Amino acid sequence: MKVLGIDPGTAACGYGIVHESDGRLRGTCHGWWHTEASARVEARLLVISSGVQDLIAQRAPDAVALEESYVGADARIALSVGQARGAVLVAAASAGVPCAEYPPASVKQAVCGYGRADKGQVQRMVKAILGLAEPPTPHHAADALAVAICHALAPTRLLEAAAL
Repeated sequence: MKVLGIDPGTAACGYGIVHESDGRLRGTCHGWWHTEASARVEARLLVISSGVQDLIAQRAPDAVALEESYVGADARIALSVGQARGAVLVAAASAGVPCAEYPPASVKQAVCGYGRADKGQVQRMVKAILGLAEPPTPHHAADALAVAICHALAPTRLLEAAAL
C-alpha cells in the first residue's frame, strides 16, 4: 500500500508518501508547499490542489490520508486549514483516490505512542520508523509522513472512513 499523507494548511501544506510492503514501511518522498500570505486565497488553494494532483499522477498512491483540523481558539486559522483540506479532498476525488482523516492525537499515538507528543518527538519517531538519515523537515513534512504512517498501520480504517 502506498499512502500520500497530508498536513493541510494554506501557508504551509506538508506532504509525504509512505510505502508499506510486507509489514515494512519506507518513505519515498516528502516536502511541503509554501504560499505567500499576500497571495489571493484561490491562488493559494490552487497551489495545494495542483501539487496534490501532480503527486497523485507521479506516485499513484492507493490512498490519501489527512490530519483532521484542530479547532483551537482561532477560528480564522481553522477556516484556512479547512479550505486547504477541501482542496486536497477535491484533488484526490478528481483522481479517484480514496481519502481517510485522522485526529492529530491518533496520529501522534500511532507514531510516538503518546497522543500529546510535540513536533520534535514526531520528527524523531518518523525518522526512526522510516529509517531516514535525518529527521524530515520542515515539521509540516514530518506531520504528513506521520499521518501516512498512521494510515499504513491501520488500513482497515479506510473502509470505516469511506462508510461515513
